[in-house]
Amino acid sequence: MAYEYDEQNIFARILRGEIPNNTVLETEHTLAFRDTTPQAPDHVLVIPKGPYVNFDHFSDAASPEEIVDFIRAVGEVCRLLGVKPGEGGEGYRIISNSGKNGVQEVPHLHVHIVGGRWLGRILTKTP
Repeated sequence: MAYEYDEQNIFARILRGEIPNNTVLETEHTLAFRDTTPQAPDHVLVIPKGPYVNFDHFSDAASPEEIVDFIRAVGEVCRLLGVKPGEGGEGYRIISNSGKNGVQEVPHLHVHIVGGRWLGRILTKTP
């Protein structure tokens, strides 16, 4: 499948330094920053620096180094936020939307790490 990456999406612009962000963590292949409209006390976006549209595009096309860096960065952000249950935190949710039915708003892979309060159920049955 061919993925069309929009070089003008907001995350591409953040990566180019055109739009400021509140950085939580930056590695060779990953950037994590606070969401500007947080849905919980802790709400951080983690994005790869490469031009990947969604998670399946990333898993198909990214190098092993990019994949390892991204996954480890997600874990490190959880540690930095203090939400890891094994380290005294109360837990967190990771969300990554993809495509129309997944309600993806920005065509650049990103995961939301959300925590700091009870989050409730993510999905409910529809009639």
